[in-house]
Amino acid sequence: MSREQQLQRVLDSGLVAIIRAPSGELLVDVAQALLAGGIEVIEVTLTVPNALQVISDVRQALGDRILLGAGTILDPETARAALLAGAEFLVTPTVNPRVIELCRRYDKVVMPGAFTPTEVLTAWEAGADVVKLFPAEIGGPGHLRALKGPFPQIRLLPTGGVNLETLGEFVKAGACAVGLGTALVEKQALESRNLDRITEQARRFVAAMATARGKATS
Repeated sequence: MSREQQLQRVLDSGLVAIIRAPSGELLVDVAQALLAGGIEVIEVTLTVPNALQVISDVRQALGDRILLGAGTILDPETARAALLAGAEFLVTPTVNPRVIELCRRYDKVVMPGAFTPTEVLTAWEAGADVVKLFPAEIGGPGHLRALKGPFPQIRLLPTGGVNLETLGEFVKAGACAVGLGTALVEKQALESRNLDRITEQARRFVAAMATARGKATS
């Protein structure tokens, strides 16, 4: 799948599930639960123990049914290792031009994290496909809306602080998609291995995004 096709899949979905967990043993099942709920763009963060093996396992189990990414990428060495493990897109917490360059070289989607106007523009000019607005809970939808003023051409994906209550406002403010962490994959659901709850939350977010996009375009 080309980078353009990967990017379109992200934009069509509008939802990027971010999986962080103290253990990787359940994450294949978590990914399957998210897919059952209608979310097919899934990011495994490198903070998960044995994350590269988890990415490989999820990739093997679900294949092209999901678009699998790796998050918390800090350097090009880790970026390349994640791609070799099966990641199809990479997400970073900061702007690292070398990671962006590597993703462009291998035709993979990259979403660097930025917060200030300078960081957002730097990421975009370096070749970002989407700029992750992080941490989005600090400025909220108003911050995103303010950034879209001078940068209407830059695709912004807020991460942090996006939940069922705020999702609509972020979309209305101009988000091309949103990143969902513990509001989607709840800590208690992980600890109790409640996969049905994860699927239920996924369905709720899919419905909320459909509603938000309908209102944003009406």
